Amino acid sequence: MIDIENKTDLEIDFSKLETILKSLTKKEIELIITDNDDIQTINKEYRDKDYPTDVLSFPYEEMPFSPLGSIIISKNFVEEKSKELGHSIQDEFTLLFIHGLLHILGYDHEVDNGEMREMEEKLIKKFSLPASLIVRTQG
Repeated sequence: MIDIENKTDLEIDFSKLETILKSLTKKEIELIITDNDDIQTINKEYRDKDYPTDVLSFPYEEMPFSPLGSIIISKNFVEEKSKELGHSIQDEFTLLFIHGLLHILGYDHEVDNGEMREMEEKLIKKFSLPASLIVRTQG
């Protein structure tokens, strides 16, 4: 289950996200949709990086019945990247959701040996999505 807090006017169909989540875990997550100003504030406070970003992930401490974690996605990045890359807002949002979810599940493309990229590619194919950020940058 996804607990959604949409702080924007971005309209997303969450049914595909639920399917993706269920394919990877039985735990629930929190999903927050916000804007660049808000995500920049969070990025600065929790990561000491004073700029907006597309997606942030915060895994929770493992406890019985606790959610898996929080994913925060910037509406501004979703809109900009979908236009730039010529695919739908829904697809771009889904790609960022997958990226954030994989981080919560313990994948880290900055230090792994390509495991996160491989899992992302597998999910992209399974759910018929365009290339993700990692796949785009590996090119």
